[in-house]
Amino acid sequence: MSESALIVIPARMASTRFPNKPMALIAGKTMIERVWSIAKAVPGGSDVIIATDDPHLAAFVRGFGAQVMMTSPLCPTGTDRVAEAARQWEQHTIFFSLQGDAVLTPPWVIDAVLQTMLKDPSIQMATPAVRLQDSALQEFIQMKQQGSSTGTTVVFDRRGHALYFSKALIPYDRNGTDRLIYRHIGLYAYRMQTLQRLTLLPEGPLEKAEKLEQLRALENGIPIRVVEVDYRNRTHGSVDRPEDVAAVESIIAKEGELL
Repeated sequence: MSESALIVIPARMASTRFPNKPMALIAGKTMIERVWSIAKAVPGGSDVIIATDDPHLAAFVRGFGAQVMMTSPLCPTGTDRVAEAARQWEQHTIFFSLQGDAVLTPPWVIDAVLQTMLKDPSIQMATPAVRLQDSALQEFIQMKQQGSSTGTTVVFDRRGHALYFSKALIPYDRNGTDRLIYRHIGLYAYRMQTLQRLTLLPEGPLEKAEKLEQLRALENGIPIRVVEVDYRNRTHGSVDRPEDVAAVESIIAKEGELL
């Protein structure tokens, strides 16, 4: 059976940290349209839908040509919203969760994860990571030393299977020489059975401690393939709070538009 992918962009307007976030303007274009454009540019030609429980947002995204699916307002997480959408699009075999604030995630990063899934049907869940080097590494270390919870690190085994994700700097570098730090990119690809299983599992102690939903998979023995990606000298970033908009706009002004 040939495989195909659906990229789902879960989007909600009722964020406590940033109300109406999908509609926020970034360099003259709304956040949700930027992320949708990135998903549409993935070379694999996957289907793309925006999953939301807000009728006003649904009407807006239809206006720029996006497919939209109304999902339950009771969905506790973006993963639950993606799982609900997947049940209506069962003609696909791979389902992506692309966060609606991932305005600086290059299309080729998404495609790298997709190609990894297509080459190995045994992979049930995959996510990208980028090795930090030079100035990007030093800036990240400094940010963490100042107590920032922004940015997640990941360590993985020789087969590329995740061992752990953390808001702390891992692994600890006892010798203080060559720091092998991989920054996790919050994008996930699932096969249907794994996606649906995850939504039925309870939150575990590690997930509660780190506030990282992907740890639910590891706590329940679900392997996650980590795909090392190249940002091609682009800067990674997303928009969690209103003050992040200016930082993202500054990156776009310096490096140019992704598309």
